[in-house]
Amino acid sequence: MTLPQLNIYRHDRGRRALVTLAGVIDPATAPQVRAALERCLHDGITTIDVDLTTVDRCDRSGLRVFLDASRHAAGTHASLRLHHPSPQTARLLADTGSERLLRRWHRERRGARRNGEPRDPARLE
Repeated sequence: MTLPQLNIYRHDRGRRALVTLAGVIDPATAPQVRAALERCLHDGITTIDVDLTTVDRCDRSGLRVFLDASRHAAGTHASLRLHHPSPQTARLLADTGSERLLRRWHRERRGARRNGEPRDPARLE
């Protein structure tokens, strides 16, 4: 039996972090995601952008990690935002009423574009 694999990459710029996940988020890999997000908060990061472009699958254990991390971030005046989920992950968010992890980004970006900021906050150039 092959174990699911997940790669986690982090790029910091000031108090903002881009966390890119690649692979599968399930009960075997969710603790890795939790640890990476908790580490961001421990390091004083105030904005955590999670890029899900290369996540093949995310189940409810991954969703639980994102919801817990979002609540923890809010408690420390930080934020966590998910970007570019697969259709399956977007459905999971919608089916569980958790799409707020995505919607917040869309509302903020509309105002930011009016101010001349780039469209995608996940691009930390």
